[in-house]
Amino acid sequence: MRPLTSTRPKPMLPVAGRPLLEHVLDAAVKAGASRLVLVVGYEETAVRQYFGDEIRNVPIRYAVQDSQEGTAHALRQARPHLDEEPFVVLAGDNLYDSVSLSALYADGPAVGAFEVDDPRPYGVFEVSGSRVRSVIEKPDDPPSDLVNVSAYHFPAEALAALDVGQSERGEYELTDVLSAVIGAFEVRPVEVDRWLDVGRPWELLAANEWKLGELERSIDGDVHERAALVGDVVVEAGAEVRSGVVVEGPALIQSSATVGPNAYVRGSTVIGPGAEVGHGVEVKNSVLMERATVPHLSYVGDSVLGRDVNFGAGTNVANLRHDDEAIEMTVKGERVSTGRRKFGVVVGDGAKTGINTSLYPGVKLSAGARTKPGESVSRDR
Repeated sequence: MRPLTSTRPKPMLPVAGRPLLEHVLDAAVKAGASRLVLVVGYEETAVRQYFGDEIRNVPIRYAVQDSQEGTAHALRQARPHLDEEPFVVLAGDNLYDSVSLSALYADGPAVGAFEVDDPRPYGVFEVSGSRVRSVIEKPDDPPSDLVNVSAYHFPAEALAALDVGQSERGEYELTDVLSAVIGAFEVRPVEVDRWLDVGRPWELLAANEWKLGELERSIDGDVHERAALVGDVVVEAGAEVRSGVVVEGPALIQSSATVGPNAYVRGSTVIGPGAEVGHGVEVKNSVLMERATVPHLSYVGDSVLGRDVNFGAGTNVANLRHDDEAIEMTVKGERVSTGRRKFGVVVGDGAKTGINTSLYPGVKLSAGARTKPGESVSRDR
C-alpha cells in the first residue's frame, strides 16, 4: 500500500469516508460479536482515540503488538482478553459481508472460504465433504478453488496452539495455529458471499466501490441551485457544492470539502474532509483524502490521492493503456497487474505537482514528492 501507508497503518486508510477497520468492526458486530479486541501496532494512540472503548454499544479492548513477529504472535497479545470460550479472529484489512460472518459465528470450529478463479496466490483449503483437511500456502497445484479469507471461528482450546514454533520465514504464523486446530477438530468451511483483501492500492478503489454502493442519498451540505446531483450522492454538513457542478453517484462529499464551480464528479468517488475540487476539474472513480486539492482544469481518474496532496493547474492523469491491456504497478520491486483496464495514479501524503503535469497510468508518487511544470511522469518517484 505504500506510499499511502508511509504515514498511517493500512487498516486506518479511508474507505467510503471511514477507516477500513471500522467496516470490519461493523460487520463483526452485525454478525453477533459481543465484545471486540483490537491488536494494534504503531500509531496505537491514534487508533484508540478514534474508536474509544466501544462501537455500536459493543465494548472494545486493546492489545499491543510491539514487534513484527507474525500473525500468531499478534493473537498472543490478545490472549489476556480472551476467556476460556470460542472466539473469532478477523483481519483488520479485509472486507467481509456480515451475513456470511453470521454463519461463521453460528457454528464452529469453522473457517471463512471464498471461491476464486485462480487460487494459486492465496492460502488454499483442501476440503473433504464438509470438513477442512488442510490449508496450503500459494500452491502450484491447488487442491480446491476455496481460499482462506482470514476469518476463523476457533475453539477455546486453540489458545494452547498459540505456542507453535516459528515458520521458515522466522515468524509465528496463524496458519500454523489453524493447522493444529484442523488436526484436532472437525473444522468446516463457511463460504462467504463477498470478501475483499485490501492489500494493494487498486483494491482500496475496489473497497470504496463496494461501500459507496451501499450509500443512500443524503444532502446536508450547501448545494447551489444550479448544481445537479444525480443518484446516491451524500453531501455532508459543512460541505459546499457550487454552481455548475454535476455529481453522479454513488459519491460522498465530506464535511468542509468544496466542489466547483463547473466541476464534474462521477463513479464511486470520495471527496474527503477539507478536500477541494475546483473549476473545470473532472474526478472519476477516485479517492481524495483529507485536504487533497485539485483546484483548476485537471482530470483525475481511477486514482487515490493522499492527505494534503496538491495538483497544479492542468495536471492530468492517464488511466488507460493504448493497447487496452490491464494497468500494471510496481509492488515490492516487481511489476504486477492490477487486473483493471482503467487505473490512474497513487499519490502519497503532501505530494505536489507543477502546472500541466502529465501522470502515466500506474505511477506512484511518494509522500512529499514534487514534479516540475510541464513534466510527463512515467515512472514511480
